[in-house]
Amino acid sequence: MKKYGILGMIWGFIIFINILAWNSVGFCDWYIEHIFPLWVGGYGRLTSLFSFSVGEIMLIIAVILLVVFFLIGIAAGICKLVFLIQGKRKKKLPLWMRRYSYGMLVLFTCIGIVMTSNCFILYHGSCFPEKYMQDTLEKAYRLSELTELRNHVVSECNRLCKVVERDEHGNVIYSGDITEQAIVEMQCLGATYPQLSGYYPTSKGFHFSGFFSQQKMMGYYFPFSMEANYNTKMYITNTPSTICHELSHVKGFIQEDEANFIAYLACTNSDDVFFQYSGYLSVLYYVDNDYFEAIDENKALYKSQVRISPQVREDKVFLTPETWEEVEEKAVISTQTVSTASKTFVETNLNLNGVDAGMVSYSRVVELLLEYYDEDK
Repeated sequence: MKKYGILGMIWGFIIFINILAWNSVGFCDWYIEHIFPLWVGGYGRLTSLFSFSVGEIMLIIAVILLVVFFLIGIAAGICKLVFLIQGKRKKKLPLWMRRYSYGMLVLFTCIGIVMTSNCFILYHGSCFPEKYMQDTLEKAYRLSELTELRNHVVSECNRLCKVVERDEHGNVIYSGDITEQAIVEMQCLGATYPQLSGYYPTSKGFHFSGFFSQQKMMGYYFPFSMEANYNTKMYITNTPSTICHELSHVKGFIQEDEANFIAYLACTNSDDVFFQYSGYLSVLYYVDNDYFEAIDENKALYKSQVRISPQVREDKVFLTPETWEEVEEKAVISTQTVSTASKTFVETNLNLNGVDAGMVSYSRVVELLLEYYDEDK
């Protein structure tokens, strides 16, 4: 029973840390500044040695273990029933069953430690505006300012779509190393925002990008491997901003709106026009939709503003039609089922960590953009 007592004490500590995180921003900020970077600089360096996504391998192993655990649970129930029928109530389950069950308890404990250390605590630290944009916090913005922001983003997209490199079919291409350049851009941003400075692990593409495409997922931060992963099947214009988004999580900015904003800054402040284009495209529809709603969907007023060019609309896609067809052909489970399950999981995870708006929080990047450009005036 001693080993169960140790697990109980560990879970008691995990619960205590989570309660402390929910109630102390100061503790979370201290942890993010002093402890979290040790995970990134130590464990993150280790997983970066592998060319493949360690997180993906972990997910596959976890699914296999859970299926086996479920089957063993059924077998254990049958054994208990047989013992009961035979009048052997005190008879113990086979040793291998007990050892596997204990092993799963240890695994769940490790999951609790990692998720608390590399994810849950991060949700309760000071947000990006509180750290770096104090002068514009909680300021109300006028429609004219949203209009100016919207037209600026659209104009830049229209301009950059004409200068990015394309192949003979008109598809955007990039000759450099996107993952390396993304790290360079994030480190440059760290000169202005210190929390973003320092070491970054290597970003890796999903091996099962088709499956993640069914989830409408562009990228993913794996707390268990300290990796920033991205979808290799999505259209290339999404890649720079997605990688920068996921790398911002590795620096402790776990909120999705902040990650979107940081990715925008990293890309649009780059000297690389491809990265600039990706950055502006990443917020285009957030800003455009907010403006359309702000004018009560007045189509005449909307059409009087800068138009989004057909080329930009063509470049602002998740997957090309050809890629979607390829994904659907190879799908083992229907896209509708996978997408619904994924959305439910993400919404639940965000809500459990205090993000009541759920996936709507992604669009709050518009507020951060208004604050950012207000600071520059």
